[in-house]
Amino acid sequence: MADKLRDSVRTDPETTEADTPRAELEAEEGPHPRTASPKAAEREPADLSTAVVPITTLQHYLAEVRRYPFLSKEEELRLFEEYQGQGSREAAVRLILANLRVSVAIAAEYYHTGADQMDLIQEGNVGLMQAIKKFDPTRNVRFYAYAAWWARAYILRYLLNTYRLVKVGTTQDQRKLFYNLRKEKAKLERQGFAPDAKLLADRLNVRERDVIEMDQRLGSWELSLDQPFSQDTDGTLLDVLPAQGTPADELLADSELRAVFRDKLSSFAKTLSERDEDILRNRILSDTPLTLEDLGRKYHITKERTRQLEARIIKRLKDYLKKEIKDFDYLRS
Repeated sequence: MADKLRDSVRTDPETTEADTPRAELEAEEGPHPRTASPKAAEREPADLSTAVVPITTLQHYLAEVRRYPFLSKEEELRLFEEYQGQGSREAAVRLILANLRVSVAIAAEYYHTGADQMDLIQEGNVGLMQAIKKFDPTRNVRFYAYAAWWARAYILRYLLNTYRLVKVGTTQDQRKLFYNLRKEKAKLERQGFAPDAKLLADRLNVRERDVIEMDQRLGSWELSLDQPFSQDTDGTLLDVLPAQGTPADELLADSELRAVFRDKLSSFAKTLSERDEDILRNRILSDTPLTLEDLGRKYHITKERTRQLEARIIKRLKDYLKKEIKDFDYLRS
């Protein structure tokens, strides 16, 4: 474990602002943790070598964590001086190993979410590695108290990103609601208030619309379209959803109607003079129609005269189609 941590910790204590999960830190409310109780790490027996029941990964990890003793304040300051002043990776590893109980204690608060316990602890350990880069020992605060904030921030970010298949919080206000909405509801109910959207929005300093949307998201659950109906059938939800495209009967009707129109246009074109047929095909029906000026120059007539011929052909075409196709006016609508 120590070797892995040595490879993970960078000797440079400076990080960019992008590395700081400000939204997660600001969203989570509550008093500053003065201590990180190691009780969660001490529930299992210390000696697992003679255990009768199978040993889980979590039990083995907790036994490993207890191998590293707590640091006194003087030892902690000395190690930070070596890490920040000399870039000692060994000092950073010792600081992290001695505070692994912080991640275990913080992660224990979120086991009820159903997330994998080792995943939560691992996210907390990532927070520890970020905390060690940001910690200022001159502020007279113990490292475990400061690191608890970072461990919690990374655990909460992990829960937010994995809570649903579709992410439920993309803005800072939404993340604040995700973390605190249910807690604030319970708090208001204990105080005898009805936790409506407006009151919750005022208490959490967000928009009322955001409260309503988040409440709806947290109150429902997504389903996979590939999920089978039951173990005895192969059908899925995707099989019973209506298709988003145009129905097959409408496609067939549209295709037949187009064929009828093409046939009638071909018949109508045979009733026109050569000039009128040219205007019909190259002006009225063309995807790239010729201009009135081009047609007028071609037939030595003015643009106005060409426009009049075009209007007359269109009128004749409508009259012809009304005569040849039943319910033509209904089809046009």
